[in-house]
Amino acid sequence: MPAVGMVNTTLAMYSDYAFHSAVAVYLFAMLLHLGEYARTRTVREVPAAARVPVAVGAGSTASDPAVPTDPGFAAPPGSGGPAGRPWRERFGRMAVSLTIFGALLQVASVALRGLAAHRWPWGNMYEFISAACLMGVLTWLVVLWRSPGAARLRPIGAFVLLPVEVLLFLAGTSLYVKAAPVMPALQSYWLIIHVTAISVASGLFMVSGVASVLFLVRRYRRPTGWLTMLPTADALDRAAYRITVFAFPLYTFAVMCGAIWAEAAWGRYWGWDPKETVAFVVWVIYACYLHARSTAGWRSGMAAWVSVLGFAAVLFNLFFVNLVTTGLHSYAGLG
Repeated sequence: MPAVGMVNTTLAMYSDYAFHSAVAVYLFAMLLHLGEYARTRTVREVPAAARVPVAVGAGSTASDPAVPTDPGFAAPPGSGGPAGRPWRERFGRMAVSLTIFGALLQVASVALRGLAAHRWPWGNMYEFISAACLMGVLTWLVVLWRSPGAARLRPIGAFVLLPVEVLLFLAGTSLYVKAAPVMPALQSYWLIIHVTAISVASGLFMVSGVASVLFLVRRYRRPTGWLTMLPTADALDRAAYRITVFAFPLYTFAVMCGAIWAEAAWGRYWGWDPKETVAFVVWVIYACYLHARSTAGWRSGMAAWVSVLGFAAVLFNLFFVNLVTTGLHSYAGLG
């Protein structure tokens, strides 16, 4: 058994390597997703006078112009052709494969961090952000896997990986701390239960927030250019709602576990500490979203705005409350 307080520096080093590798892989995956948009072409309609009749039986009707039926999958000569897979689809498939590889690297990073410090690896902001982003990526992959029209949903991956990249960059630079044992206040089995539930719910809320933002863009902007690559507004709204339906009970469970832990640590269940207060505000916002989503008149645009506000509150609770305010949860900041 390792001595209490000892850290395996070799495992910690490999954890950092895996973390930075995952960030790089996610970046390449995001660029490949953007390549799907770059290869999108709008096929101009051929004037009737310029249409060349084709012999019946040659694969087309006499009045059918030689124009692809799906502009988004139109491929120029040398880019795949009818017999090959279009470049847009190739980019998307490679992006998903890299995302899976990046998630495996991040799983390795989290596991090695825990083994290096001989504890559950959710003890500070660096570790929490890494875990929440991992849950967000895994949520996206599960949504993509379970969706009937996976090819249609796939381009959303660029927008899911964007906040993941930003958060992981901040975690790996400004918020990074070396692997070390946690302070006595965090040495409890409630750290495993409470913080794990919060990190999973936060990752789910990130994906639902991205879907809600894209829903608003799709709804209020004319679908031209790259917007034609996005799923329909109904599909985005449905995805955000279903993810939130799963995340909200988990977040509720996490808040309840936090209250029980607070009673064991500080002798009271609730004290309106800044982090507790904002956590309650987040809960209220998502409760309002679920209620609005089932109310006529709020089922479309207004409910999506509430979802975006909820994710903004999650980020506010993570950064502002941890780094700016002073309270009983201040130890959860940088170390």
